[in-house]
Amino acid sequence: MDAATARTATPALPDLAGLRFAKGHGTGNDFVLVADPEGTSVIGADHVAALCDRHRGIGADGLIRAVPSRFLPEGRDLLASSPDAEWFMDYRNGDGSLSEMCGNGVRVFVHFLRAEGLIDLPDGGALTIGTRGGVKTVVRTGDGYAVDMGPWEFIFPGDATAKAMDSLVTADGLEVPRPALSISMGNPHTVVALAELSELSATRLYTAPTVEPVPPHGTNVEFVVPADPLVHNGVGSVTMRVHERGVGETQSCGTGACAAAVAIRHWAGAEAPDTWQVNVPGGAVGVKFFAGPGGHEHVELSGPAVIVATGTLS
Repeated sequence: MDAATARTATPALPDLAGLRFAKGHGTGNDFVLVADPEGTSVIGADHVAALCDRHRGIGADGLIRAVPSRFLPEGRDLLASSPDAEWFMDYRNGDGSLSEMCGNGVRVFVHFLRAEGLIDLPDGGALTIGTRGGVKTVVRTGDGYAVDMGPWEFIFPGDATAKAMDSLVTADGLEVPRPALSISMGNPHTVVALAELSELSATRLYTAPTVEPVPPHGTNVEFVVPADPLVHNGVGSVTMRVHERGVGETQSCGTGACAAAVAIRHWAGAEAPDTWQVNVPGGAVGVKFFAGPGGHEHVELSGPAVIVATGTLS
């Protein structure tokens, strides 16, 4: 079911009467959040689409249910190797479809747990959580949260040292298909580099871009303009817009920002920095590369998280 169909086929919100919720965002990527410490809330795909509808519901890019990991099969699997992952981020896109990961959502999720009094996380403290993209460690920083997003990898096989592109992307507003590189951050992304900010603003993302070949589970598509100069004081900088699977264009995408930095850094070559700023319509996030366990390169995403409202469905 696509987003348009979901929003015309959703049930009435009174089906969820009495449900307590919060509304939050990370650099404009916004979410409905529900605390379910007993694991008893049943919120199906149609309900998620209704709640996220921006005209008939609360309005959001997705819904996050905070539930103890032991109440979900995916969570129990993670607990077997990571017993500290007590809380699970049960995330769905705005059309109700399940999503593996959401980098902005992870920060807002942990901020929500704090706001609800479900965890105690001092400044500098770390929390391990479960997601469908694996276990993530979140550190509270002075102005937000930093998340170890885990390792990145190319989606399509091939010689990584020689890989420059693996797909073509067609989008409304771009005259010809553009070469792209597909990156996994636990969820799929396809990154297109553009030359000018004017070209970025002219790209119309009301409809989903076409990717050929498309990754097996679909893909989020990032359009990125490198800064000129690319690096200033040791920090790389890019500007990005994104079309997310099951949502459409969003103000920000955390995993997409990571994928964009991965691709631009790869294209820039061996001298490219490990620290990046990714500017999105909703603000800016930080991306940093570091050596993780087993020699795999990990990506850290940092940025703010805000709770803007709480309420109860009537």
